[in-house]
Amino acid sequence: MSHTVEKIGGTSMSEYDAVRDNVVMKNGKDEDLYHRIFVVSAYGGLTDLLLENKKNGQPGVYGLFASTNDDDPWMEAFDKVRKRVLELNKQYFGDTDLRKEADAYIKERLDDAERCLTDLQRLCQHGHFELDAHLFTVREMLASIGEAHSAWNMAKLLQRDGVNARFVDLSGWKADGALALDDMIKQSFAGIDFAKELPIVTGYTHCKEGLMASFDRGYSEMTFSRIAVLTGAHEAIIHKEFHLSSADPRLVGADKVVPIGRTNYDVADQLANLGMEAIHPRAAKGLRQNGIALRVKNTFDPDHDGTLITGDYVSEKPCAEIIAGRKGVYAIEVFDQDMMGNIEKYDSGILHQISRFKAHVVSKDINANTIVHYVAGNLKTVNRIRNMLEEKYPDAEVDVRKVAVVSAIGSDMKVSGMLAKSATALSSANISVLAIHQSIRQVDMQFIVDEDDYDQAVKSLHKALVEVHDHGDAICAA
Repeated sequence: MSHTVEKIGGTSMSEYDAVRDNVVMKNGKDEDLYHRIFVVSAYGGLTDLLLENKKNGQPGVYGLFASTNDDDPWMEAFDKVRKRVLELNKQYFGDTDLRKEADAYIKERLDDAERCLTDLQRLCQHGHFELDAHLFTVREMLASIGEAHSAWNMAKLLQRDGVNARFVDLSGWKADGALALDDMIKQSFAGIDFAKELPIVTGYTHCKEGLMASFDRGYSEMTFSRIAVLTGAHEAIIHKEFHLSSADPRLVGADKVVPIGRTNYDVADQLANLGMEAIHPRAAKGLRQNGIALRVKNTFDPDHDGTLITGDYVSEKPCAEIIAGRKGVYAIEVFDQDMMGNIEKYDSGILHQISRFKAHVVSKDINANTIVHYVAGNLKTVNRIRNMLEEKYPDAEVDVRKVAVVSAIGSDMKVSGMLAKSATALSSANISVLAIHQSIRQVDMQFIVDEDDYDQAVKSLHKALVEVHDHGDAICAA
């Protein structure tokens, strides 16, 4: 019997009873409990405390340790982490002997990590040692704590509740050395009987490749993907706190959006580009290449089949399936009369500076003498990029403007007049379109608008392209 590999997000992990009843126990359905592997994220908000806040950039332990020689700030942040994990243990285990065991387990990890940071800080006070050379290792070590905590807890809680769960620790804590990612997974799963055991696996994997170097906070999705590929899963499932819907229900209205029943990996990639990823594109690549379907389910709506994502799906009729977007985008415009005929040199130079500061390019425009990159990031980073570009191209005009990107996305959007219909809908709402992008692949249309117009733009496009028709599997604008 084949098995599934299932990932549980941080917000869902924080609701153990819901995960146990709706996901593990399958809402009371008389089905096989096993033949599944669960890859878990850290509890909601814990990785923000360990690294930095994903939404606002507020530094956690790592951010403070990396940016100051003073040990007080990062130690205070570390105390917040310690306090939080013990609060979580009390919440899940109550006043029991199992809670004492849980506290002892995580305290040992925290004590080891704090001691490592203290020793490293002391060592780097000597001129022969540079802190920057060790920060990548520090970041990985801190990140691993959150997943080890949640996975250990979940395995013990399920054992308490009658499930033969098995904690699988991929974090490499106190390991003699690092294995390659695939070797680490194969070694850790050797001897596990999927028919009789329910593996609960850390979302972080310690490996030679260093997952955070390529995926940063998306490392758990790569772990999830490689486990699915290497163990021969027939389906990969992600459990989130919401449905993958035609738009954000908080923005458009819960009565106007619908869950998407089917879509494909192209659509998933477009969502990831907007920071709304169902799965990291490189993690999805492994699933796609190996013919493994991905299903996105709502933890709190277990009877719904969720969204099935495959490589070959195309909607029955050309349509827009999802209206999504991104605020906090900066248009970095470089104009130079000398660019004409030398566009490649400018383009590569600008991209190098953006990559140097690790900013994410959502989209870009190019004409004869102007290149505009639409970059997601904070103003401090964007200003640094601007300063470097002005230094590199002293004769160029470099302008920065805060904008938003709103996108209509679908597995097949080859509908005559859809672009005109979209532009008319935005114009009718008195929204000025600053730029428009539509590729030959025709899986998305992007509209660049003022950030203040973002909410209304999403509502207008959803009304014009999605709400007008419903064709079952997808919401179509035929």
